[in-house]
Amino acid sequence: MVIHLNIEVGDYVTRKSYNNDTVFKVLSITDDTVYLKGVYVRLYADSKINDLKKVNEAKDDFKFLKSETDNREEYFYLPGKILHIDGDSEYLDKCLKFYKENGVYAIGKKINEEEIANQIIPLLNEYRPDIVIITGHDAYYKKKGAKEDVNSYKNSKNFAKAIRAARKYEKSQEKLVIIAGACQSDYEELIKAGANFASSPKRVNIHALDPAIIAISIALTKRNLPIDIVNILEQTKYGSDGIGGIITNGLMYVGFPR
Repeated sequence: MVIHLNIEVGDYVTRKSYNNDTVFKVLSITDDTVYLKGVYVRLYADSKINDLKKVNEAKDDFKFLKSETDNREEYFYLPGKILHIDGDSEYLDKCLKFYKENGVYAIGKKINEEEIANQIIPLLNEYRPDIVIITGHDAYYKKKGAKEDVNSYKNSKNFAKAIRAARKYEKSQEKLVIIAGACQSDYEELIKAGANFASSPKRVNIHALDPAIIAISIALTKRNLPIDIVNILEQTKYGSDGIGGIITNGLMYVGFPR
């Protein structure tokens, strides 16, 4: 008989063999195997039940330092507009809440990764964003082949296809900023396809909010001023191991008088 150690679907757990470094939500249990989804990290996993430790859903330790602006009593601000397309509705909701907390207007659309390329052009035409995020879930499968082969990844090929479609809509990387990828994505392929920022240079997992951190930083930087790329990447969970990209100008208009 399998003893479930009081672990049930919906519980929050960590894995002992990974030093309890990541909080997961239990999706399902089959015999002694538990299927998991990262609460803050864009990651699916499975584990033997005896390797799990039940925890309360701890508050994330992420801290984002919003850039300073001029005297708000004298000036008014129009941050860049964000279209966030995500293959995961829970992570999308976290990001939308994060945008709202930071005073940036964002539209969110939940679309399965393989369908994004087919649906992105109508969305770009409808919402006319300054920044588009293309994300969801991904993974590098060593058994499928080399890291340099986009076919070795769960969704990198789908992300690259969506980026290329967006670049046909707007070629300029200054007029439309693209942030793309998820955990362990083929960074080089996504940059080559036309993304301004992409994951994952070291094929590591990324935090659910990492793409949103980059987007907010650009949206709240004054238009035509280059972002501090090193500083922005350092604010993400895993720094330049998780996300990289090109120096990009800010997209916020500043007006006077308020």
